[in-house]
Amino acid sequence: MKLPLRILAALATAVALHAAHAADEPQMNLPRVRLSVGLHQIDAQVAQNNDERMVGLMFRRQMPQHEGMLFVFEQPSMQCFWMKNTLLPLSAAFVADDGTIVNLVDMKPQTTDSHCSLKPVRYVLEMNQGWFAKKGIKAGTKLAGQPFEAAR
Repeated sequence: MKLPLRILAALATAVALHAAHAADEPQMNLPRVRLSVGLHQIDAQVAQNNDERMVGLMFRRQMPQHEGMLFVFEQPSMQCFWMKNTLLPLSAAFVADDGTIVNLVDMKPQTTDSHCSLKPVRYVLEMNQGWFAKKGIKAGTKLAGQPFEAAR
């Protein structure tokens, strides 16, 4: 079955428009993991592949205080994050394999400033800005949860 060229062109245009629109949509359906730090519970979406990590929390207009996003990398390395297309002010915890927070940074929305780990890490947890500070969580604090159990 052959489709006329103009129908193929229209289909290609529709697919391209859909892809462009989808690129501006927040990721809301990633798998989730339950993390804790002391008495505080975190419901974190998990970004575990390149595409998921590249979008991260971009385009999201709100996020409940107990929610965040855990970025999981294949191996520990220096990680740097920026906030292009990210509308929410966020704090990022750069986290070692065993759940220990290496360093924390506050990040300003819609900027391309680079915020980096102080040493190689496998995980980065983004929360609403100020969440860690309000809970008294600092570098050296340990997160608990399934991703960190293998390293303990």
